[in-house]
Amino acid sequence: MSSDKSPSEKYLSNAPLRHTRKLVGRYTLAILFSLAAITGSLAGLMLVYSVDLPQIHDLERYRPSTTTELLDQKGRPFGSFALEQRVIVNYDDFSPVLRQAVISIEDKNFESHWGINVFRVAGALWHDITSHGRAQGASTLTMQLARNLFLSSERTTARKVQEAYLSIQIERSFTKEQIFTLYGNQIYLGHGMYGFEAASEFYFSKHASQLNLPEAALLAGLPKGPVAYSPLFNPEKALRRRNLVLTEMENDKAITKQQAEAARELPLGLHVQQPEMSVAPWFVEEVRRELEKQFGTDEVHEAGLRVQTTLDLDLQTVANHAVADGVATYEHRRGWKGASQNVLAQGTALEDYKHPDWAMRIQAGDYTHALVTSALPLEIRARIGNLPIVMTPEDWKWTGQAHGDDLVKPGDVIYVQLGSGMEGTAHKAVLEQDSGAQGSLMAIDNTSGDVLAMVGGRDYALSQFNRATQSERQTGSSFKPYVYTTAVEAGVKPEDIVVDGPVSFGSYTPHNYENDYKGAMTVLNAFAESRNIPALKLAARVGIRKVIETAHRFGVTSNIPAYLPVALGAVEITLQEQVAAYAVFPNDGIRVTPRLLRKVSNADGITLWEQPPAVSEVTSQQTARTMMQLLQAVTRMGTGAAASKLNHPLGGKTGTTSDYTDAWFMGFSPSVTCGVWVGFDSRQSLGEKETGAKAALPIWMTFMQAAIKGKDDEHFPGYVAAAARPAAVPESVKPAAKPLLNPSVKTLPGTAAKPQTLHPTAVTAPLAGQKPLHPLVPGTISSQPARPLAKPPVSVPQPATANPAKPQPKPALPQY
Repeated sequence: MSSDKSPSEKYLSNAPLRHTRKLVGRYTLAILFSLAAITGSLAGLMLVYSVDLPQIHDLERYRPSTTTELLDQKGRPFGSFALEQRVIVNYDDFSPVLRQAVISIEDKNFESHWGINVFRVAGALWHDITSHGRAQGASTLTMQLARNLFLSSERTTARKVQEAYLSIQIERSFTKEQIFTLYGNQIYLGHGMYGFEAASEFYFSKHASQLNLPEAALLAGLPKGPVAYSPLFNPEKALRRRNLVLTEMENDKAITKQQAEAARELPLGLHVQQPEMSVAPWFVEEVRRELEKQFGTDEVHEAGLRVQTTLDLDLQTVANHAVADGVATYEHRRGWKGASQNVLAQGTALEDYKHPDWAMRIQAGDYTHALVTSALPLEIRARIGNLPIVMTPEDWKWTGQAHGDDLVKPGDVIYVQLGSGMEGTAHKAVLEQDSGAQGSLMAIDNTSGDVLAMVGGRDYALSQFNRATQSERQTGSSFKPYVYTTAVEAGVKPEDIVVDGPVSFGSYTPHNYENDYKGAMTVLNAFAESRNIPALKLAARVGIRKVIETAHRFGVTSNIPAYLPVALGAVEITLQEQVAAYAVFPNDGIRVTPRLLRKVSNADGITLWEQPPAVSEVTSQQTARTMMQLLQAVTRMGTGAAASKLNHPLGGKTGTTSDYTDAWFMGFSPSVTCGVWVGFDSRQSLGEKETGAKAALPIWMTFMQAAIKGKDDEHFPGYVAAAARPAAVPESVKPAAKPLLNPSVKTLPGTAAKPQTLHPTAVTAPLAGQKPLHPLVPGTISSQPARPLAKPPVSVPQPATANPAKPQPKPALPQY
């Protein structure tokens, strides 16, 4: 019997197979179509989401926001500007244990994936679906880097797609070491710190290359939540997070079980250093303003500029101590005024109080505020932040009080100077006074105008107002050089005679500081002793408008009203303008504009900007050198004679205003000009006899002693050796009845000139044989030809001749 089937039977028997093949074909076609659709959709999405993405080759030129660094004249750093505190380092500057800790907790497959961890993404997606939330992250280090560099932190599908696309591109263009280095320098780690190097220095006061295992684990745990896991804000959560990192490292066989257990037993081990107060905070602020004016805010705070400034760190340190010690000495003279406040009386608990001074680290010798915690007859205890201090009777001896509990009580906020000694666990300190007195100092290099030092006040933490550049204060007799310069330009000479006697300028009757008169005296001595009457007579002779023109020519920008008391300093000028003006005299009449910056370079060292000295001639060399005779006489035998102790070529001028509200000393050596001001912001009186010579000159001398160190051979322009100098004006040219000086007295009486109450209707003196001038009010000045005032007979020495019996003609010296 045959087994062959008929065609119809075969067709029917193969029907299931044919059906199966059709189904397979259809499914295959559907799958291919779906894949094509998915591929097309993904391609379309990638095209849409990548349109606005940065080109990956831009990353090759990418520079993260870095710190702009300020350098002094010798290249020493002293300040910085940054929106993000970051220190850029290389791959090898991250310790191996830190690199492993980061990889274990953030991206275990970092070394093998191509930018995206597919399995981690799938696991995270499943977790999100099952937990109905977004608790599970799936970002690799590369994805985090892409997000931090180019994208926002919003959690959207579009951002995730862009993040993945950029990550793939980054992996194709950079090595793993380069990617980790970019990540390690870019990641935010809390408290304004970006990158592991900056964070390591902040949290542990060491470099990232020096981190040990528990320290590295702590930092590695911060990227997930810099605030939530902050060891300062949330130490317990930070400890748990650190231990989790250690566990992950143990699971990855990066460390042994014994290492992990030993590290878990350790505390956080923080060594957070309080930021140091800049040695020149007012100078730094002035530099910031100047840089932002030149380059803009973003460039200054993000571009990592290197700024070569004019500051001399050594002199700045001296200036800081000179002002602080000088004002403290003034406070001691005025006596104990009591504590500034009591926090307990204000309802604040002792443990809750924080003073602004405590935000910065202090060291021995610094002045700061402290909170009294206990007061006993022979002991006062207080704290500066968390630093305990103790004082004994010797430390408050200057107050005149024997018992500490008579001076202060718990809760009082006091001012102290931190000592270097210890008594048990407490630091020694000296009680000081902060009554609100302020001081400022500014010094410049005479040749270049470089600002060498700047102190704008007593305590930057309490007041950022710069009293060296922003505060306009009455100058007192420190304005007189403009009067005498104008007179010298008009022909007055140092040996000319001026009568220091009673005089009235209309309704204005001035007096000298000492309320006495010295009669006829040389212009030089009148200036050295800072006599008011001679200065007013000279100002009246040359015209007060001429004096004002001279002041403006020297760089004074204040609007000065044209009335005679201006000659005695009834005008408000900044210390900066005064310093620049005084530097004209040792510069032979050349004014150099003060400058803060020398050169600005970018992060690659390419010079972006340089500032050469700006100079201009404001008076003649002859006038400047004549004025130098007067200014040197002040420090040699006049109101600033104390400066002669420095045994160096110096010149200057004291200044004291009415009611002792402002005390000045302006002076210079051949190379440096320095000005000092002392006073209250409230313009209250410093106290009786608190003159420029008493309050400001000691500060100036302390600074100048450092400024002239090592410059023993310097001299002023036109210096003539002693053997070749012309003889001084002999006493015989002065009236015998009123000798200018007692030969046995080496310094002149009086310490400053005190201008009288200012009055806008004061008038100029009538010259001999003339009618009184118009009142000296703006717009009503009357210029009169200058004539010598009535002069008493004088005796003039006779020159040596071959025939002494023959009388010689007597040269007449001008008198005013």
